[in-house]
Amino acid sequence: MPAPVVLEKAFLVAVDTAGKEQGERVVVQFNPESLKVSFANQIAQPQGGGNQSEKDPQQFVGAGTTKLAVQLWFDVTVRTDGVDDVRKLTQKVAAFITPEQDKSDKNKFVPPKARFGWGTFQYDGIMESLEESLEFFSNDGRPLRASVTFTLSQQRITKFAFGSAKAASAPPGAPNLGQKPLDAAPSNGSVQQMAAAKGKGNDWQSIAAANKIENPRSLAPGTLLDLNVRVPSVQPPSIAASQPPLPQPPRVGLRR
Repeated sequence: MPAPVVLEKAFLVAVDTAGKEQGERVVVQFNPESLKVSFANQIAQPQGGGNQSEKDPQQFVGAGTTKLAVQLWFDVTVRTDGVDDVRKLTQKVAAFITPEQDKSDKNKFVPPKARFGWGTFQYDGIMESLEESLEFFSNDGRPLRASVTFTLSQQRITKFAFGSAKAASAPPGAPNLGQKPLDAAPSNGSVQQMAAAKGKGNDWQSIAAANKIENPRSLAPGTLLDLNVRVPSVQPPSIAASQPPLPQPPRVGLRR
């Protein structure tokens, strides 16, 4: 049986001015679906009676900026380590936007410089903004699922930085999580209904088996399913192939 594929996981970590990592990495639960990097230069129109006949009268007046926009998802309904509030996970990301006391000036508070890494992609900057959306709550009001959208920025345009892509070994028995959140079952939902909504109605039994669902016709609200996996079908051997050939009767010559 082939070993399960281990995904390279994205992470956030604080770095110093020299780019050295400080503290432990905050590894994401689900890898983002996409990353958006934007670059901008400060351009201004010359003032006064300049020569407007020039083809390009605009001027570069300052350093450029680079921004990275990321959306991450967190979900505690699939965890088995006792975490029952998704904010216990998202607070680790929010720590990167929280200002800290400057070591060189105790009267100044600045957010830490952060590094977002994912495989060979690497970006260092200051967390400029962060938005958290709580998506799913338990019966007693605990938030169980959240999306976090943040932007890192730096006041310059630099060459691309490349990290090393080395997938860490998954702990024994750990699920092979995908790159995006799973689908949550609605009230009175079933695997067949959820699969049909994705155009996979014919594979609902295989999807239920791959997700280890004991009762696919009645799912508890909020049950998470990976609708992209299925148990590979195994064709049973044919009867002719599974049974030994019948013995042939001896040939008897005909007498004239």
